[in-house]
Amino acid sequence: MTDNNPHIGRRKYLTLAGSAAASAAIAGCAGGDGEETTTTTTAGGDETTTTEETPTPSQEAFDVTITQGQMPSGLDPHDHRETPTTIVMLHAYEGVLTRDAAGAVQQALSTNYERIEGENAVRFDIREGVTFHNGDELTPEDVAYSINRVVDEEVGFASPQSDQLAGVASAEAIEGEMAVKVNNDGLNPIVFSEFATYLDVMQRSWVEERSKAEIGQQMNGTGPFKLDSYTEDEVVVLSKNEDYWREPAAVDTLTFRAASEASTRVNQLLQGETDVVVNVPPQEVQRVNNSDNARIAAAPSTRIIYNAMRYDVEPFDSVEFRQAMNYAIDLESIVQNVLGGFGAQTAQPTLPEFVGHNPDLDLYPYDPDQAEQLVEESGYAGTEIELHTPVGRYLKDLEIAQAVAGYIDELPNVTATVRQRDFGSLVDELLAGSIEARPHWFLIGWGEATFDGGLVMTALLTSEGVLTTWKNDEFDALLEEAGTQTGDERDATLQEANAMAHEQCPWIYLNQQFSVYGVNDAIAWEARSDERIDAYAMSRK
Repeated sequence: MTDNNPHIGRRKYLTLAGSAAASAAIAGCAGGDGEETTTTTTAGGDETTTTEETPTPSQEAFDVTITQGQMPSGLDPHDHRETPTTIVMLHAYEGVLTRDAAGAVQQALSTNYERIEGENAVRFDIREGVTFHNGDELTPEDVAYSINRVVDEEVGFASPQSDQLAGVASAEAIEGEMAVKVNNDGLNPIVFSEFATYLDVMQRSWVEERSKAEIGQQMNGTGPFKLDSYTEDEVVVLSKNEDYWREPAAVDTLTFRAASEASTRVNQLLQGETDVVVNVPPQEVQRVNNSDNARIAAAPSTRIIYNAMRYDVEPFDSVEFRQAMNYAIDLESIVQNVLGGFGAQTAQPTLPEFVGHNPDLDLYPYDPDQAEQLVEESGYAGTEIELHTPVGRYLKDLEIAQAVAGYIDELPNVTATVRQRDFGSLVDELLAGSIEARPHWFLIGWGEATFDGGLVMTALLTSEGVLTTWKNDEFDALLEEAGTQTGDERDATLQEANAMAHEQCPWIYLNQQFSVYGVNDAIAWEARSDERIDAYAMSRK
């Protein structure tokens, strides 16, 4: 078996990223100190001197364009499950808690948070003096409503984010106080971690006055940017919120566009048409670093890339066949040659940085003979399978899919092909609420910014998970048990669940994704491991 050191790719990557050319200096200010003195003579003969501030380059509008692989699926912060949409939403909407770039929990729309003694509940004290973009003040009722809109279908709709607040039953404003009580189903050991990562606060009256379609086309949050214009599938333009409860952003206008082809994004960056681009492919890293106007910014992400296989359809209903698919691929070669070493191999649903990762599980070795034998044992020799993959959503997603299908197609008893899919239509199928609506075999990525393996496995592998393709009662019981535990006890239960998933192979285990950005040298900004592109943290260099 090939040994795996997930840090080798990371070190190599950061070495390349660190070779970026020195930042280009912004043009110097003209007119000395930026002041212009004018002397005028009044009708009475008196001279009056006035000093006017003249525009300098540093006072010019600071406009930033971010180009992702996909446009947001809409503007309702509770009605999506994709990172490109989240990145747009975080600039207009905020939660009660947030995280800093290092992942530490920080206060946001709450000023204090604590468990309520003797109850399965927590309390958030809500910040005073915060206003929505329409000028109305934030209230505890708005916060409680936002939580209930996600976890309770009867409040509005079936939010695809309900499992992101797993264990949260309901919320209510505390009468006479600027505070909210959140009721949990049991202990809910990760409740504050969930709220530090998820739950955008919306204004109750604003939502209730609008149709679902209108909510998906408009924005009214408390965040540092507000909506200027939105053209579906083309562009989102935000402007600085001058009435933001913190200091206004340095960025004046923030524009989001998309280009599915990585080469297109890189070309736009180098031609000065955009300022930040996602998923720079390995072969383009040196070209960006050697340019005179851009650099690479990178971080290992919290996202796992995998191939899901539906347990309820042939041939994936066979454990032997699913195991064969893992033996059939040369994952080390995919990471090194397709990703250029900018990734780490995986063998379980939980990444090494996460709670619940099992360090005792080995990688599946590349063993086509073993794969062929297991296919024969499964009874599905001669089968034909088709891998559905998005294009441009993840780093080298199509190329990874093609490599996986290519290795499997080399087996003498399996035929494998690739079907390219629009990311939006693929996500619609995945979030349709029924396993029967999902493709039999597909490539997808999942980022979990809470760093919690329990949430990953609950969402992706439990029977009622939002993207599940598997049902195993014993596995479900382990995740349910983990929901009642804390500390080392919970970690051990999650490790056991990872071991079961490793052995049962509901997925072809692929790679931990590295976030690889191209950035305009005139902008000061650092990549985060949670994949958030936070324009509020940007400034001029």
